[in-house]
Amino acid sequence: MRESLQFLFPNPIFISSNQYNHFQMIDEPKEIRQGEELDKSKLESYLKENLPKLSGELEILQFPSGFSNLTYLVSIGNEEYVLRKPPHGANIKSAHDMEREFRVISAIKPHYSKVPTPLVYCSDESILGSEFYMMERVKGTILRQTPPKGIELTPAIMEKLSKSTIDNLAEIHKIDIEKSGLIEIGKPEGYVKRQVEGWVRRYKNAETDEIAGMKIAEEWMLANLPRENAPSLIHNDYKYDNVVLNPTNFAEIKAVLDWEMTTVGDPLMDLGTTLAYWAEKDTPPALKSFSLTSLEGNLNRQEVVERYAEKTGADVDNAVFYFVYGTYKVAVICQQIYARFKKGLTQDKRFGILIFLVQACAENAENAIKFGRVNQFR
Repeated sequence: MRESLQFLFPNPIFISSNQYNHFQMIDEPKEIRQGEELDKSKLESYLKENLPKLSGELEILQFPSGFSNLTYLVSIGNEEYVLRKPPHGANIKSAHDMEREFRVISAIKPHYSKVPTPLVYCSDESILGSEFYMMERVKGTILRQTPPKGIELTPAIMEKLSKSTIDNLAEIHKIDIEKSGLIEIGKPEGYVKRQVEGWVRRYKNAETDEIAGMKIAEEWMLANLPRENAPSLIHNDYKYDNVVLNPTNFAEIKAVLDWEMTTVGDPLMDLGTTLAYWAEKDTPPALKSFSLTSLEGNLNRQEVVERYAEKTGADVDNAVFYFVYGTYKVAVICQQIYARFKKGLTQDKRFGILIFLVQACAENAENAIKFGRVNQFR
């Protein structure tokens, strides 16, 4: 079978529709994990009342990837939608605010087409045990920890994908937040200092293990706060597995997902988060699970910085600070989820290994400070 798939497309980026039928390309939902089931009858009653135009039998599956909000596929007749709700045991309102996320994507949609169309928000926790919202499902390929079956991600593919990914981030940052009114979704003044102090506080609240690199990064960031850059719309979780790709052209981004942490602020802080997820060949092994950016052909982190500067005209002299910040922030997000697991608030076994990601992030931050650059630490 593998030999039959080795025609590997005359063009290294484009895949014909006939070839496409052989591959598992679309992000596929699976049976719902135990303990994360939804009350089908209550959801069906709610949708009949609030979205009477929808008709047909209701079916629910779960998208198993991701570590933050729970995401489900809701099929109604021939139509498919995505439902998002907070994870069980989450008490961090700012990180799992479904109403805010729904309002944000509703506000962004008229100014940036690569946002799924929002459908309905429900604040009544008696329906599914928490607030939730639904939006359209954008079908396409999402690159997670392993390549889709039957596809060879060649260096040519990964180079074009990595460039288009950074170009799209620049496109988001160039949206006119004043003209669009999107400036109202956040408080850009003092954003850098507020974010650093906030993530330090969150880490202390969720800390379970003593990790020296986290302390080093904390003290260094607080002592090296850069001046603020002009604010823009920032995604705050921009990486490969939050973009939906055209299955027949991986260089085309169809949609950007997971806008839960979106705000307005310094765009280089957003770039820093993307850099934190951008694994390279010499990245600590635990961090390679973040994305497929370590595959040959991808831009390396320094090249990402240069590409972003080329597309936006941004001054990237302080790239090390933004990388350290992004790495620290990602570590805190992992730590918060791990702390819930350690307290027994979630049974998802994936969460038990997140402490190793925290340690690896701390190592990356410490090395960036030590070497004064965003990559090539070995």
